[in-house]
Amino acid sequence: MEFPELKSVLYKKILVALDATHADLTVLSHVVTIARVCDSEVVLLHVADGWAARLFGSDAVSPEIRKDQAYLKSVQARLAQAGVHAEAELAYGEPADQIVRWIDKCGCDLLAMSTHGHQLFTNILLGMTVDKVRRAVTVPVLLVRAGWG
Repeated sequence: MEFPELKSVLYKKILVALDATHADLTVLSHVVTIARVCDSEVVLLHVADGWAARLFGSDAVSPEIRKDQAYLKSVQARLAQAGVHAEAELAYGEPADQIVRWIDKCGCDLLAMSTHGHQLFTNILLGMTVDKVRRAVTVPVLLVRAGWG
């Protein structure tokens, strides 16, 4: 069932926060469907947070940065094959801060992220990026648990 009247109301631009793991496939499958229904633009964002990225920002040059750039281009190409236009952006630094910053920078009205379903101890070690982000943003957040759907 299609709701053409919703296309002008919902989700003109979707930010998809990618962590370059298998969890990305899950959230991307949901985003492709939403983007098609809403005729949305998609912004793919990965945050490089290694030592080079944190120290040198966009001037960083490392195997990690090259790998991240290649990953973003491959995801962008896969979305294009699925009929969804996407921009690919690489940010540098602390993931939660950068995701929040890019939502505003790009004018996104939906954030899509995957969750890994970690236990409490692991979440503490990983910094709970999802929790930090969802508390800081004012746009709707689509959280999809890795492997679901």
